[in-house]
Amino acid sequence: MSGGSSLNWKEIDLVLSELALAGSLIQEVHQPRHDCLVLHLFRQGAHFSIIVSLSPRFPRLHAITEKLPNPEKPLRFAMLLRAHIKGGRIESAEQVAGERIVRIVVRHAGEEKVLWLRLWGAAANAIVTDGNGVILDAFYRRPKKREVSGQPFNPLPTGPRPAGTQTREYSVRELPGEGTFNAKLEALYRELETRGDVERMAAQADAELAMSENKILASLQKLTARLSEYAHLDRFHELGDLVTSNLHAITRGDRWLKVEDFFHENASVEIELKPELTPAQNAEACYDRYRKARLGRSKVEEEITHLRSTLAGIQRQRAAIAENPDPASLGRVARAAEKARKPLLDSQTPGLVFHSPPFRIIVGRTAAENDELLRKKVRGNDWWFHARDWPGAYVFVKAEQGKSLPLETMLDAAMLAVHFSRGKTSGQGDVYYTRVKYLRRAKGTRRGTVLPTQEKNLHVRIDPSRIEQLKSGEPPRAE
Repeated sequence: MSGGSSLNWKEIDLVLSELALAGSLIQEVHQPRHDCLVLHLFRQGAHFSIIVSLSPRFPRLHAITEKLPNPEKPLRFAMLLRAHIKGGRIESAEQVAGERIVRIVVRHAGEEKVLWLRLWGAAANAIVTDGNGVILDAFYRRPKKREVSGQPFNPLPTGPRPAGTQTREYSVRELPGEGTFNAKLEALYRELETRGDVERMAAQADAELAMSENKILASLQKLTARLSEYAHLDRFHELGDLVTSNLHAITRGDRWLKVEDFFHENASVEIELKPELTPAQNAEACYDRYRKARLGRSKVEEEITHLRSTLAGIQRQRAAIAENPDPASLGRVARAAEKARKPLLDSQTPGLVFHSPPFRIIVGRTAAENDELLRKKVRGNDWWFHARDWPGAYVFVKAEQGKSLPLETMLDAAMLAVHFSRGKTSGQGDVYYTRVKYLRRAKGTRRGTVLPTQEKNLHVRIDPSRIEQLKSGEPPRAE
């Protein structure tokens, strides 16, 4: 709309003249959004509706044919209007002195009520007063402006007026489309709001994708550094060959083997041994390190390939959004981001996954999940939490290199351990925790059963809000 998105005083007069609200019965009121109202009216055998938008961007009043959503639970101001003007009849509706303030007088149950609509952009408001001008309530309660219940309402400004309230040099603008001025306004604002919604969705989707891109780039940096650690994994195999070739020179209990390295021009090399192992077992230990390193390198390379493919997809999405934002694709991005913030249950990680930044918490809810996590998904330096004296989930906190486990993450893990145990109904409990490397398999029991050593105890009371925040993916709030 040229000249701004707000209606000027002459346009408001035209809207009111076309609506001819006097004599209309107010059949229903609903509040489809936090910033607008819809009045459903009946006059001379015809039903029609008007929208009152108090949005700072698009304050307005006009007829509406589109059916807007009606919240299952009515919002506060809609409830007020239902109590005070629903079922009433409009006696008059007029603009006050060209000030973009509309006064709608309603006769309800024999009493006069007035609905004031101020269409001033950031100062827009809807206020209901009794017949004596005392405020019953306001859409936006503003104590500093005395726009609260019980205060007398003065519709006319007492100080400097907002820009654009002067009555001079205004005219009704030519709008595209056909039909009445009200019909043209509905089409125009629908297009403006749709465009604004798409722009906001595009900005939100790009921000979500940017966060994902940054996380992937950080993961790639870590994995690339880890890959460099496997650059000399063949050396473990060579050391195994050297030990095997010199078994005759080793006695159980030796800590070092000094031999000529026939892989490197017979240079002298010292190989560290494990004194508790036999010579053959020391050779096998070197080969075992080689096999594990080779498997680790393979997994890292596979993960790097996967992350690079995912990164390329995200970058394509960002480019597509920048070029031509499509509402359907923007909705998919928003839904995917919402799903990513909630507890995960996927084929790669058994159990539920929660986040206590920068740590990841994994909850195994069954013996099978616990066993799978212990065998394939956790390492020695990861942390294990379990409710003491109650059957329940194993809770693992994945260790972060160079970071100690903070109290907040310990509390998150401990509360999840109690929450996913049979002690949940008590609302509190003792939790013991230790490093995964201090767990020992219990023989003769069901799979996944472990015996902890070097464990410590933590007593917690379940905080339902904290559990909900973990489930929603939000970090716990500081008390």
